[in-house]
Amino acid sequence: MAENKKLTREEKIAARKARFAKPEVELTEEERLDEELAEAARLGAGDWEAPPGKPKSFWSSGRRLLGMMHPYRWWLALVFVLGAIGVVLVVLGPKILGEATNVIVQGFIQQQMPAGATQEQIVEGLRQSGQTDFANMIERMPDLQPGQGIDFEALGGILLLVLGVYLAGALFQWLQGFVVNQVVQRTVQRLRHDVEEKIHRLPLSYYDRTQRGELLSRVTNDLDNVSQSVSQTLSQIVTGLLTVIGVLVMMLSINVWLALIALIAVPLTGVILGLVMGPAQGLFKEQWKRTGKLNAIVEEAFTGHALVKVFGREEAVRARFAEQNDAVFAASFKAQFISGLVFPLMTFVGNIGYVLVAVAGGLFVAAGQILVGDVQAFIQYSQQFSQNLGQIGQTVTMVQSGVASAERVFELLDADEEESDAGGVVPEAGTGRVTFEHVRFSYTPEKPLIEDLSLEVEPGQTVAIVGPTGAGKTTLVNLLMRFYELDGGRITLDGLDTATMTRDALRAQTGMVLQDTWLFGGTIRENIAYGRPDASEEEILAAAEATYVDRFVHALPDGYDTVIDEEASNLSAGEKQLVTIARAFLAQPSVLILDEATSSVDTRTELLLQQAMAALRTDRTSFVIAHRLSTIRDADLILVMEAGRIVEQGTHDELVAAEGAYWRLLNAQFEQAATDLDLEDELEQTGTIPVQQTT
Repeated sequence: MAENKKLTREEKIAARKARFAKPEVELTEEERLDEELAEAARLGAGDWEAPPGKPKSFWSSGRRLLGMMHPYRWWLALVFVLGAIGVVLVVLGPKILGEATNVIVQGFIQQQMPAGATQEQIVEGLRQSGQTDFANMIERMPDLQPGQGIDFEALGGILLLVLGVYLAGALFQWLQGFVVNQVVQRTVQRLRHDVEEKIHRLPLSYYDRTQRGELLSRVTNDLDNVSQSVSQTLSQIVTGLLTVIGVLVMMLSINVWLALIALIAVPLTGVILGLVMGPAQGLFKEQWKRTGKLNAIVEEAFTGHALVKVFGREEAVRARFAEQNDAVFAASFKAQFISGLVFPLMTFVGNIGYVLVAVAGGLFVAAGQILVGDVQAFIQYSQQFSQNLGQIGQTVTMVQSGVASAERVFELLDADEEESDAGGVVPEAGTGRVTFEHVRFSYTPEKPLIEDLSLEVEPGQTVAIVGPTGAGKTTLVNLLMRFYELDGGRITLDGLDTATMTRDALRAQTGMVLQDTWLFGGTIRENIAYGRPDASEEEILAAAEATYVDRFVHALPDGYDTVIDEEASNLSAGEKQLVTIARAFLAQPSVLILDEATSSVDTRTELLLQQAMAALRTDRTSFVIAHRLSTIRDADLILVMEAGRIVEQGTHDELVAAEGAYWRLLNAQFEQAATDLDLEDELEQTGTIPVQQTT
C-alpha cells in the first residue's frame, strides 16, 4: 500500500510541475508573476485574473459615460442655461468695475481743469498745445464737468451694481452645481445598479478566474472615482468654456488688438493638452489597474490571515504587498506628475499673455486710444481667460482619471453573461430522480475533464462521491446546479432536461451545503430562514432542532436573535456549519447536495447529524461528497471518480470486497480511529451522547 501511495504522490508532483513548466524564454519578474497567476486561475487554485487587454480609446469610453446621462438631457440643458447666465453676470463684473475706475480718474482730471470751460474747449486747447494723446483721452470721457470732483453718488451706484451682479452670478453657479450633482449622482446610482445586476448575471467561471479584491475595487474604488471626477469636472468644464467664450467677446468689444494679443495663449494651450493627454490616460489606466491588484492582495491576506500566521508567511505577504504598493506608487506618481504639469504650464502661458496685455494696454492708454478703466477691465479679463484655460486643462486630467475608472467598470459590464433562461420551464416540485446522459464538460477546451459520464439516481437514494482531488466530484454537482453549462449530453431532473428549466426553478428544488460556511450579517433566525423567508417560526425551530442548532443557541446571549457579526466570529466553525445545514433543512429540497458539509464538525456532533440527515434524506435524492468513512459508508451508492470518469460504483461492502480504487482510497485516506467506532456504538446503544462531550 505504501508503494501505491508513494507512486500517486510522485505522479501528482510530476503533473503539477508539468502544469507550471515555463517556456524556454527569458521573462521579467512581473511577466513571470502574471503567468503563474493566470495558470493558478485556470487550475481553480485561486481567484486571479489576467491583466486587462488593450484599453479602449479615451473618446469611446468618454462618449459611453456621457451616453449614460442621456435620460437627464433636459437637466444637462438646464446646467448650460444656468452656467450661461452665471457666466454672463460674472463676466460683466470687470466691465462695470472699469466704469468705476473711469469715474475716479475722470473726477481727478476734472479737478485740475478750470471751472466753466467746456469739454470741447479743453480738448481743442490741448491739441493746439501739442498734447494730442491727452486730448484724445479727454475727448473719450463722457459728460466731462471741469472744476468738479469725483462723483461719489455715481461711484456708489456702480459698486452696488457690481455687488448685485456678483451675488446673482454666484447664486446661478450654485444652482448649476446643484443640478450637476443631481445628474452625476443619479448617473452613478444607475451605473451601480447596472453593476449589481451584472454581477448576478455573470457565470460562476467569471468569479473563478477573477480576484475578489480586483472585483471589489471596480465596484467601489472605480465607481467612487467616476462619481468624484465627473461631479467635480462637469460644471467646471461647462463654466470654464462658457467663461472663455464670454471673456473673449468682452475683450473684443473693448479692443481688438489687445484681444488678439491675449489669444496667443490658445494655440499654446492646445499644444500642452495634446502633449499631456495621451501619456496621462495610459498612466491613469495603469494606476487603477495596480490599485485593483493591491486591493486583491490585501483582501486575500486579510481573509486568510490565520493561515498566513500558521505557515509563517507574514514576510512573504509583506514582500508581495510592498512590491505591489511600490508599483501603485510609481504608477500614481507618474500619472499625477504628468497631469500636474498642466496647471503650472498653463499658468506660465497665462502670465506671458498677462504681461503682453499690460504693456500693450499701457501704450494704448498713453496714446489716448483707450481709457484706464478699460485697460483695468481688460487685464482682469486676461487673467480670467488664462485662469479658465488652466482650469480646463486641469479638469481634463481629472476627466482622464474618471474615464480610466469608467473603462474598468465598462469591462465588467461587457463581460460574457450566462445564457438567458427567460423562456425556461418552471416545473412543480418532483421526486428527485436525477439522470446524467453521456455528459461532457471541461473548464478549458485543451484539457477535457468529463468526457462521457452516464448515471441514474433513483428518488430517495443517497449517492456518495469519492475520489482524489481534481477527479471532478464537485464539478459533478456544479453541473447539476447549472453553475456551468454542459459541453455535451444532458442532465434530467424527474425526466425534464435541466437545460430547459430556469435556473431559479432548478435551484429552488436543490439544497446545497458547502464545505466553506457562509453566513450573512443578521440574526441566527434570519440565516436559517435565508432560503425560505416566508417560513413560520415553528418551521424554523423544527429545522434548528433537527440539526442540533437548538443545542447551542440557548447558550448565546440573545438566543435565536443573536446577531452574527461580519466574520461570524461569535460562532465556532462547527456551529456555523450547523446553521448552514439547518438552512438547507428548512428549504425542503427535492435534491440535497452535501459537499464536505461535515468537515468543520467534530466527530461527536457529526454522529448526531447523521441521524438528522437520515430523516432529511427520506424521499430525497442526496449527493454527498465527503472523505470521512462515517459519512459515506451507509450510502445507497458510492461513486469512485478519477479524471472525470466513474471508475467504480457500488455499496461500501461491495467496493471493499472488490479491493479496487475505493479500497485503496480507504487505506490511504479514509481509515477511522477506533474512538470514532466506539462513539458510534455508544450512539446506537443509547441513542444519545452526553452534552458535555460535544462542542
